[in-house]
Amino acid sequence: MATSDDGIWTLGRVLTWTTKHFAEKGIDSPRLDAELLLAAALQKNRLYLYTHYDQPLNETERAGYRALVQRRSKREPVAYILSEREFYGLPLTVTRDVLVPRPETEHLIDAVREWLDAHPREQPRLCDVGTGSGAIAVVLAVQAPTATVVAIDVSEAALSVARTNAARHDVTPRIRFVEGDLLAPVATDPPFDVIAANLPYVPSPERPHLMPEVRDHEPALALFGGTDGLDVIRRLIPALPDRLAPGGLVALEIGAGQWPAVRALLESGDVFTHVRSVADLAGHPRVALAERSA
Repeated sequence: MATSDDGIWTLGRVLTWTTKHFAEKGIDSPRLDAELLLAAALQKNRLYLYTHYDQPLNETERAGYRALVQRRSKREPVAYILSEREFYGLPLTVTRDVLVPRPETEHLIDAVREWLDAHPREQPRLCDVGTGSGAIAVVLAVQAPTATVVAIDVSEAALSVARTNAARHDVTPRIRFVEGDLLAPVATDPPFDVIAANLPYVPSPERPHLMPEVRDHEPALALFGGTDGLDVIRRLIPALPDRLAPGGLVALEIGAGQWPAVRALLESGDVFTHVRSVADLAGHPRVALAERSA
């Protein structure tokens, strides 16, 4: 971003240059990332960029944008650079202590919402295991305004981010954040109507093949689930019956190819019924659902 043909860097020219630069770096969404970073540098929204293509950038603005572009060029996720990611229509704070919320997890939210609509409770009790940024807990609290939620994570740093997001969306009074392993912190709580979990499920051998944004920047503790990715899920499923109310729902996000093994785990022991999956936009089973036998 040294000079333009006439020495004037307009918003349009900066975006064109950055898009080409990001594409050469192998970044998947070069234009979108360029726009998000420029909007942040200017403290404007993306619509402003479209209506001010010919506006020149001053040196201070260029310097600020250049710093963001350099970080993205090293494959740092945009969400970490901006400390924010939109999820289910809500802006969420994110840091390197938590995973970047992904669109695939929205299928889990949809499944829980549909189940709550079909099985209405006056004050449903929900539990989010491995809450991370609090994406699931906060969105469900927003979408189900009579619900109470317990959000669990082994990382106090992650819980701090989740608390921030609860405060951003005015649901703090209805979410209890607890530190601990899986369902251990709620061993004496009343049973839940819904237990949802987006646990580590990436197989460890896949680590070298992941995108640099994921492999080099996101917390490994929240990503990897052992050789086949199911180590943590295998520990959770046997603990579910004691913490799930009869007829209650369990919703687990899973990885590609894991559905047969997860289905077998849920179907063993005659504890769960209506075991089924929800596919993502690519057609892969992404959410495993089951209901506790009455």
